[in-house]
Amino acid sequence: MDSRTFLGLTPSHNPFRWSMEITTQVSAGGSFLYGGCGLGAAISAMEGTSGRHVVWATAQYLDYAKPGSWLDIDVTLAVTGHQMTQARAVCRVGNTEILTVNAALGDRPMDVAGQWETMPIVAPPQECPRREHRFDIPDSISSQIEERVAMGRPLDELDGTPGSGQTVLWARIPKVISGIDATTLAILGDFVPMGVGQALGIAGGGNSLDNTLRVCKLVPTEWVLLDIRVHGVQRGFGHGLVHMFAQDGTLLATASQSCIVRYWKGGKATGPSRPADENAT
Repeated sequence: MDSRTFLGLTPSHNPFRWSMEITTQVSAGGSFLYGGCGLGAAISAMEGTSGRHVVWATAQYLDYAKPGSWLDIDVTLAVTGHQMTQARAVCRVGNTEILTVNAALGDRPMDVAGQWETMPIVAPPQECPRREHRFDIPDSISSQIEERVAMGRPLDELDGTPGSGQTVLWARIPKVISGIDATTLAILGDFVPMGVGQALGIAGGGNSLDNTLRVCKLVPTEWVLLDIRVHGVQRGFGHGLVHMFAQDGTLLATASQSCIVRYWKGGKATGPSRPADENAT
């Protein structure tokens, strides 16, 4: 299936409105819409409405959407030029705004190009152990993404000792077999909260406040290497980015995020009643 089918995103008779049911498959821990899936759905809707490919898209997460509800995505093409479109998507459940996404879309063929970021040298995915999760929740987003740890600590080694700030994973969505696109990368790029727990060495992670995807070059690849870099944690917030590489070393995209840092329930402390993102587990 393709990424749009994976999300369950469907167009309406209005080319500027799309919708999707919030299922456990696109939810973190089965309890609320996973941020990467929300951004991915908005990207897919804006690409479908504009007929152009995303260059960058940034999401601000405002509220939580629960399984069983429906997410309506209203697209606005604010400016449409010869080669680029500036757009936004407002995603709501009923009258509650869940996330807002701004984006630029288009292609500008040029005779110059380059890549200066390099992929870390790590073992191939088949030689890396599967990532361990706290809970095995059937049909949640964590069960849909296969992850292999190329650089990182298992859960029982998160003893409060700070790490290097770098975690490296191989990841793929086995159900999405039509190829890597911006929507798939948006789903796979939502890993800074997990990296925060690794960087601090704590049983914790966080809730995403935002996510910005910048698409560089799309090439065929089965696995995507996620080079997660946490820049800093202060005042209860973590900041970092993810470089996403194809198996041949091509830089596919980057994703940057800020998150609310939280201990897991039952850990050293608990934050407000919202659970931490599943990818912080």
